[in-house]
Amino acid sequence: MFKRGRGKKEYKGFFKKHNLWVASATLMGTIVGAGVLGIPYAIAQSGLLIGIIHLLILGFTILILHLCIGEIALRTKGTHQLSGYMSKYLGKPGKYFMMISMIIGIYGALTAYILGEGEIFKIITGGNPFLYSLLFFLIASAILYHGIKATGRAELAVTALMIITIFIIGAFAYDKINFAYLTGTHVKNFFMPYGVILFAFVGTAAIPEIRAQLSKDRQKLKKAIIIGSIIPILLYLIFAIVVVGVVGLANFESLGPNERIATIALSLFSAPHIALFANIFAAFAMLTSFLGLGLALKEMYIYDCGINKTTAFFLTVSPPLVIALLGLTSFITVIAFAGAVAGGIDGILIMLAYWKAKKKGDRKPEYSIKISRTLTALLILMFAFGIIYQLFITLI
Repeated sequence: MFKRGRGKKEYKGFFKKHNLWVASATLMGTIVGAGVLGIPYAIAQSGLLIGIIHLLILGFTILILHLCIGEIALRTKGTHQLSGYMSKYLGKPGKYFMMISMIIGIYGALTAYILGEGEIFKIITGGNPFLYSLLFFLIASAILYHGIKATGRAELAVTALMIITIFIIGAFAYDKINFAYLTGTHVKNFFMPYGVILFAFVGTAAIPEIRAQLSKDRQKLKKAIIIGSIIPILLYLIFAIVVVGVVGLANFESLGPNERIATIALSLFSAPHIALFANIFAAFAMLTSFLGLGLALKEMYIYDCGINKTTAFFLTVSPPLVIALLGLTSFITVIAFAGAVAGGIDGILIMLAYWKAKKKGDRKPEYSIKISRTLTALLILMFAFGIIYQLFITLI
């Protein structure tokens, strides 16, 4: 989430013929990632009904944001990343706030992946999660230092495997669901799922990329955004219902702070063979997410801040390592913070830039959506409240 690597992808053959589905899959690949692993525990804290409310409201809110940034991209000549659009329509403050959002979001994600990998490999092989986290960090950082990254087709394969994994878990675990786990509500924890779910939904950084993919079929962009944004809502609903129904809040609470990852909980309270497959894939998904987000942040330091490659690399990997190894946070806590704060900043900036682009855009867009000023104000207030709430619960 948050931002992807630079450059336009050229597709040929099957990929060119079915570019709508390739573009939709690219957006899904940005949205559906390691963040989904935190959703079940976050929803278990509030109760399924409240969790579903969050999933639906935030899912469709992010769909609106994706459509807004799509329209911004279509109203603007040339190819830009999010910071470029913010700079054009909101000036330097917009660009700098987007960069701050990116730093917070990616540092949070990288920290979560270091913590998560340690716990996942402890479940798979036994041993010390601290050492596994350190080993993962060293391997991933070495790959990141040399600039190796996944190709677009590999990324699509990872996305497909993630979706298949969710359906496999659903198919083999549905008969183990305890419906008593799905009925309780905990109103005092009403806002608990907010940050985690927002983290798992944001895919705004993919929109400029799929706009480039559809450079000759820009009229398909709206449909690609709708498809790529709605399918994750359905996937998350299925995954949350199954995992919460199998594990339950009490069992989640019996685990350590970094063990409340969905696949780890399934390993301990469900069919081990299915959970083993899910944990192996979760570990791989975290690795690819670490590389993609780490590369994006390193490139921001190099290209946008003018920092040399070696310094940019250490600025990228050092803070998450220190935070993770000092035990300053946990997997769920850090993605909740990154989601609420970075996702909230993104949302506010995009809504403000959307109205500016309506007036100052330099080309006629292939689609235009109608959003009232009232809805815009409500969304900005929601994002601002989410930021304030998350900062408050983090600092107290």
